[in-house]
Amino acid sequence: MSVGLPPQLEASVRDCLSDAGHPTEVVEATPVSGGCIHQSLRISTALGESFFLKWSSAPARDAFCAEANGLEALADLGGPRVPEVIGYSPPDDSPSWLLLEFVPHGPETDDYWEALGQGIAHIHRPRPEPYGWAHPNYIGSLPQANGVTEDWSEFWWTRRLLPQLTTAREGARLPGGWDEWELLEARLPDLMAGAGLEASLLHGDLWSGNVFAGPSGEPILVDPAVYRGHAEVDLAMTELFGGFPNSFYAAYWSVRPPMDGYREIRRSLYQLYPLLVHVNLFGGSYVGATYRILREVLSQI
Repeated sequence: MSVGLPPQLEASVRDCLSDAGHPTEVVEATPVSGGCIHQSLRISTALGESFFLKWSSAPARDAFCAEANGLEALADLGGPRVPEVIGYSPPDDSPSWLLLEFVPHGPETDDYWEALGQGIAHIHRPRPEPYGWAHPNYIGSLPQANGVTEDWSEFWWTRRLLPQLTTAREGARLPGGWDEWELLEARLPDLMAGAGLEASLLHGDLWSGNVFAGPSGEPILVDPAVYRGHAEVDLAMTELFGGFPNSFYAAYWSVRPPMDGYREIRRSLYQLYPLLVHVNLFGGSYVGATYRILREVLSQI
């Protein structure tokens, strides 16, 4: 039965469902609001099951594979719930797609934010592993370099700030002031010293649009950009764009107490990365905030 999907996509999804133990046809595909990068659908089967389908008419490179890998890594740690990965297309296929468990939205419970804070603290348990990730992934639609290293300040400069600065400079999205960035590079080891910088698994893109209440009111995490890094990176992201109440932080700090220097230095330092990402994705409206935060960091030197 045709449900308005491209025939090749419908056939691929049907085969994926069959391989995953759901041998049935797709009978309905309904658009779902949300992401702005790919098309999103709720698909329903003849057996009454529902799944969430992201797809693109063009090859998605390895974006869907990377997203699936991130969701599975988060699921393995037993923190907040993430949608189960059903399957995804090979990187060069067209159309490209990712098929997930469909998780309905529900009302937040009274302890929703406390549960989220404690759950994020749970996945932030220190791990005796190097910083980074085994392969690159994406932050929004932008490539995110990874690779592994034992040096956190090196990672933060070479895999996070420098690639975004290079993209912004090549696209003429940032004005001058490169001497300030060079000063930051030189002083990063000092700015990060003494912070207890154990590696933790990070969601990597933890803003309010990437978490919602599930059918029982429990927090659900979506759209990760995972890697191993300093746990404060996720927290700095939540504070940059807002939407997380004090109860979230109180619950988080009750499990992982704050370390000296986070609010004075490292929060701003870690917010530079998502700000640069936004400069490259959305342009000049984020330039002023980027330089304001940079100068806050440099003022601590």
